[in-house]
Amino acid sequence: MGVTKIYGTGVYDFRRHRVAEYPVVAEAPALTEKPPQSKLASDFPSSITLTDIQRDPLTTIAAENWAITADSEIKKPFSPELVKEIYCSELTVTGRRWTVPLQRVMILEVSQYLENYLWPNFNPESSSFEHVMSMMLMVNEKFRENVAAWICFYNRKDMFASFLERVLHLKEERSLTISEKTNYLLFMINSFQSLEDEIVSETSMRLSGLESWVSLSYGRLQIELCLNEKLIKKWKRVVKRVKDTAKQGKLTDVSTIVEANFLRNLMLEFLQVLDMEVFPLKSHESGSVIDANDINDIDDGCVLYCERFMEFLIDLLSQLPTRRFIRPLVSDVGLVSNCHLSTLHRHEKGKLFAQLVDLLKYYEGFEIDDHKGRQMTDDEVLQAHYRRFQAFQLLAFKKIPKLRELSLTNIGAIDKRDNLVKKLLSFSTDELRDCVCRKLKLLSKDDPWSERVDFLHEVMVSFFEKQKSQKEAINALPLVPSINYSGEGCLALPKLNLQFLTLHDYLLRNFNLFRLESTYEIREDIQEAVPHLLSYINSEGETAFRGWSRMAVPIKEFKITEVKQPNIGEAKPSAVTAEITFSISSYKAQIRSEWNALKEHDVLFLLSIHPSFQPLSTEEAEKATVPQRLGLQFVRGCEIIEIRDEEGTLMNDFTGRIKRDEWKPPKGDLRSVTVALDTAQYHMDICDVAEKGEANIYSTFNILMRRKPKENNFKAILESIRDLMNETCIVPDWLHDIFLGYGDPSAAQWTNRPDLLEKVDFKDTFLDAAHVKESFPNYQVHFVNPDGSDSSNPAPPFRIQFPTDSKRRFLYVPSSETSNMVMEHDSEKVEVLVEAYIPPDPGPYPQDQPNKNSVRFTPTQVQAIISGIQPGLTMVVGPPGTGKTDTAVQILNVLYHNCPSQRTLIITHSNQALNDLFEKIMERDVPARYLLRLGQGEQELATDLDFSRQGRVNAMLVRRLVLLSEVERLAHSLQLPEDVAYTCETAGYFWLLHVYSRWEQFLVAGAENHGNPTFVQDRFPFKEFFSNTPKPVFTGLSYEEDMRAAKGCFQHLKTMFQELEECRAFELLKSTVDRSNYLMTKQAKVVAMTCTHATLKRKDFLNLGFKYDNLLMEESAQILEIETFIPMLLQRQEDGYARLKRCILIGDHHQLPPVVKNMAFQKYSHMDQSLFTRFVRLGIPYIELNAQGRARPSLATLYNWRYKELGDLPSVKVKDIFLKANAGFCFDFQLIDVADYHGRGESAPSPWFYQNEGEAEYKLLIRDVLNRRCAPFNLIGLPHKVTTVDKFQGQQNDFVLLSLVRTRFVGHLRDVRRLVVAMSRARLGLYVFCRRLLFEQCYELQPTFQILLRRPQQLALNLCETTAYTDRCVEDTGPVQLISGLEEMAELVNYQIHQVYQARAISEHPSQFTVSEDGSGSMDVDRVFSANGEDTDMVHDVYSNGSEPVSFSMDEDDTGV
Repeated sequence: MGVTKIYGTGVYDFRRHRVAEYPVVAEAPALTEKPPQSKLASDFPSSITLTDIQRDPLTTIAAENWAITADSEIKKPFSPELVKEIYCSELTVTGRRWTVPLQRVMILEVSQYLENYLWPNFNPESSSFEHVMSMMLMVNEKFRENVAAWICFYNRKDMFASFLERVLHLKEERSLTISEKTNYLLFMINSFQSLEDEIVSETSMRLSGLESWVSLSYGRLQIELCLNEKLIKKWKRVVKRVKDTAKQGKLTDVSTIVEANFLRNLMLEFLQVLDMEVFPLKSHESGSVIDANDINDIDDGCVLYCERFMEFLIDLLSQLPTRRFIRPLVSDVGLVSNCHLSTLHRHEKGKLFAQLVDLLKYYEGFEIDDHKGRQMTDDEVLQAHYRRFQAFQLLAFKKIPKLRELSLTNIGAIDKRDNLVKKLLSFSTDELRDCVCRKLKLLSKDDPWSERVDFLHEVMVSFFEKQKSQKEAINALPLVPSINYSGEGCLALPKLNLQFLTLHDYLLRNFNLFRLESTYEIREDIQEAVPHLLSYINSEGETAFRGWSRMAVPIKEFKITEVKQPNIGEAKPSAVTAEITFSISSYKAQIRSEWNALKEHDVLFLLSIHPSFQPLSTEEAEKATVPQRLGLQFVRGCEIIEIRDEEGTLMNDFTGRIKRDEWKPPKGDLRSVTVALDTAQYHMDICDVAEKGEANIYSTFNILMRRKPKENNFKAILESIRDLMNETCIVPDWLHDIFLGYGDPSAAQWTNRPDLLEKVDFKDTFLDAAHVKESFPNYQVHFVNPDGSDSSNPAPPFRIQFPTDSKRRFLYVPSSETSNMVMEHDSEKVEVLVEAYIPPDPGPYPQDQPNKNSVRFTPTQVQAIISGIQPGLTMVVGPPGTGKTDTAVQILNVLYHNCPSQRTLIITHSNQALNDLFEKIMERDVPARYLLRLGQGEQELATDLDFSRQGRVNAMLVRRLVLLSEVERLAHSLQLPEDVAYTCETAGYFWLLHVYSRWEQFLVAGAENHGNPTFVQDRFPFKEFFSNTPKPVFTGLSYEEDMRAAKGCFQHLKTMFQELEECRAFELLKSTVDRSNYLMTKQAKVVAMTCTHATLKRKDFLNLGFKYDNLLMEESAQILEIETFIPMLLQRQEDGYARLKRCILIGDHHQLPPVVKNMAFQKYSHMDQSLFTRFVRLGIPYIELNAQGRARPSLATLYNWRYKELGDLPSVKVKDIFLKANAGFCFDFQLIDVADYHGRGESAPSPWFYQNEGEAEYKLLIRDVLNRRCAPFNLIGLPHKVTTVDKFQGQQNDFVLLSLVRTRFVGHLRDVRRLVVAMSRARLGLYVFCRRLLFEQCYELQPTFQILLRRPQQLALNLCETTAYTDRCVEDTGPVQLISGLEEMAELVNYQIHQVYQARAISEHPSQFTVSEDGSGSMDVDRVFSANGEDTDMVHDVYSNGSEPVSFSMDEDDTGV
């Protein structure tokens, strides 16, 4: 389906193209309170300043009663009346869609109204209704701001349960307004979305337990108990418990317990609102049909309440713990059927509600066994449907004469909705009611809606009709989204929370979310590219273009070249191919090269642009949608098959059809692209042409648009998800339940796995014996020799045997808590056997010597290494600077040596992190021939070796020639014919016949001459070959030493012939492609790529038979969940089982999450939650590295409070660079309070674009300032980098100047994860520029800002230090010069530069200066001359106060480095 045909371009606002979905409404609060939306209004903060906040009466009240600031005074005693007054006057709204006055709530929440006033003074017995509602509103606001909501309740855990009890009984105190009902519902939504929080889950789960079935109708209860016989005993226990409670006099009626009726009462309340209050004046005649859009009187608040209630039920049904007992309640009241028949469902303003109802219906009938938690197969779903219908036919045959014909009819002919409705039309109302309520027991006979015929029809048909499989629906969807959503209105988005019903549910939610987000981003790119083309209607009535766009080009010719027949069982074509011709003649070289870089599998977009003849007026343009303004008619996606130049030569071929030496640069300006159209979309379009008479859109395309390669991988992800949904058993059994969020969180941990490595060779992990003891502090370390005897002087390397019990379970558990538990059971420490052994001689040449580790790993890092090399799931939390990469590399190193036949896949989020990891692997004892780096970032590796597929193939071929020449030399030394080195195959025969046989003979003779010290030197068969070693191999003094050296020589030969055997495949395979594929699938032991590359190439990996045993993922907390999941599944199953043995996730959930541009997807759908973060929330055990070596210990205190036990490595305490002060600065970190610049602080020239001119001027750091005032003067020069905090994650710098920008509201920095990143980038000095009054009150940021505020809030400089070096200790401030403001800073900079240039000029041209000396020896410089003799002023106010103000964008972030 295409975009509605509306013509017109009008005036386009280029400043707002990035936020076209977020129109700014100055007087309206943000619609972020609205559930699943893709269109948001701006916040109040865009029109409020800190001055406004300070003058606000609420701020005054807060200062007098609860706000804590640096100059806080004694507060007034708690006043319940004040709480009531604030609630009634500030927090209540009536008659509007918004449930709270957002600005007032934000001011109260930022002032810590909940933490300092409401919660400390809450009393479950005496607190008022307004007090409880105010607390709920503050919690809701914290969720909206995406900050920790429950943390403040932990100081009174016992009281929190009482608070929740008050919440559950709140509706008994007085009736609620519709906005209060919505706020109450939102609080319940947030509670059920926080089941990982122990203080919330206990009460929340009570509401969704078996007790809730007390409110089921008798018939429904019997049905459910018959279907789940195991519940009968539990049900009897519930009934007995209730009866016992009644006997004790605690209750007289079972229905009065809150668990029994809470949810059912909520549903009945919702149905009442839906039926009676959404349209207050509509007729309520039973069964009457009303044209919904004729009704204009609609209560927007009630509509929002209904949408929220749908969201609430969807959340309950989409989590297995709550779904089990709630689904029968939803069915018992016929809620979905009621919603389908409601007027709101058909009304224009009910579009979102209708989408949510459909989503609720989907989850109500989800294909899962609710009580076993097992996904049902397609066949099981079909059989269940047939059994249900057959039972209905049998009942109809026996007891319903009017349905006798239905009972004898084939099920396939009557299980469609239309056929069922026809069969039921013969029933009277009473007969239908009797059938539904008494015979089928689908509803209670007391149901107030059971008198409506349409309702009874809907209930019955919904129960018996055959549901369309979601798998079928997804297979029919086009993968490349057609942009048929204009951004007007809202979408019902699924949520990614803690748990998922099944893998099918997980994949479906991700598929829908990712597809919608892709649509959003594609539309954003279209809105950016199309306006530059300046489309118009020419004199011939055709669309033409005056301008040009970097990302879009006019199409010269488009034609469909082939439509293949459908596959068996499908209606859509199996393939649709088209050819597109376009010209790049108007582009400059850089942009031409970008178009010429298009390659196979890239996704392009076909646009149909047709503007109106007359441009839209300004007023019309403001009201028009984006497609109306752009004249955009249709958008379709396509995938490149091949691209050719003007002469028809194939370009950018990576399949091997064109060899590298035959490549030629493209000729001419015309380019022809052969593309594959989306077959599902093509089929839908052609059907519309045939059935509805619509125009053929494929004859209207006139623009071809491309996107940036890094942002254009959506099709591969969607295709991978769809393929996974069509597969079975796709996750290893040991990971399956944990992945979905169920079962024992530690089940996949290595200590609970059966297939463990009991003895591990740690190679160079430990530097000495003391290092081993340090790493096992709670265990008795016993060093032994290989023969079992005690070792008196142990030296590395070491093999460690872990202790096990009688059931082969490990007694060694890597957490200190568990270790203490072991100590309680045994009076003596558990013994760990450590075997010290002498490694074999690797060979006589320098290249034979292995690379060794020099890092002294901490006990926690060793713990992570041990867990990583054992099978199972390992999660490592790596705070900033704690050596995550070193730990990961050592895991790989030890894993390679202990499991040499296994293959490991490395995944990271960024190319930079992958290259850092890969470069460190190359420094360890892993042969380079086993390493492979895939993807586009390989060229950035800081190494002389080429680790790409082509580079590795070439290296193997070169190595083959080198090795064969060595074999030839060996044959010559043995006086044998040299033709044995002709091929790898002949070399292999040579090894067996001549080399290995001689070695065996030598060993036999050696055993007989053990006492002869010169035997080895005299009789070694390959002595001549090793005559070129740097030093003599044998001494002739000791048989043992010489024999060890001889074995080293033989090891060199063995390795040489082993490498030749590995080269043999490259000798046999002739094409580059075959050699590359063999390298990737067979040869390489360690394969590294980014998550994007893994997603793009998944299908290729599967087709090639790519296999791996271990997965190590760095930066896993920064990767989207679905992009973490797909790399786990890059291989096919083996005999129905997944091959994956280890999954090692390394990341830091306390730093920034994955980037999701759309706020609705981010905040509502939690799409920015990584798999790593979800696992942490689920309580899966993880190892947190606890010693940082990046920053000064004093700097680390700014963020180490966020971690459990983050300390410092010895290096940061003893190295001179950390002990010395920062030259010129009195402190190593400081907060500098910045006032408004020229009366202005933060401003927002356009939405989500924040600037603060004062802070920019203060630091000399923004690009405009840099280019004009820093770059021309080598004394100042340019800084290392200017960037945002978000983009600097994972990097570090010696000195960081940080601008927090915001002066109105804290904004995004309230996310503590962003604060942690900002504070942890600096090694030596951090200087924060911000508005102190704003940030010191922020509850989440207090641990950091309390430390910062202990020092002066004016920049403290030591003007005596004029060089970059100082001997001053970091604790010594020296003489302090406080800079009072921007003007003083400017004067200081100008003065210092002036002094330097004077001194430099005097030293270079002493004769051109008039110098007068007074008694003190001072000099006055009158004039400075330039080199050519002309007068010039050396410094023209380098930092002038009168300069133009500088603005800067923080790239949609609120903070910048």
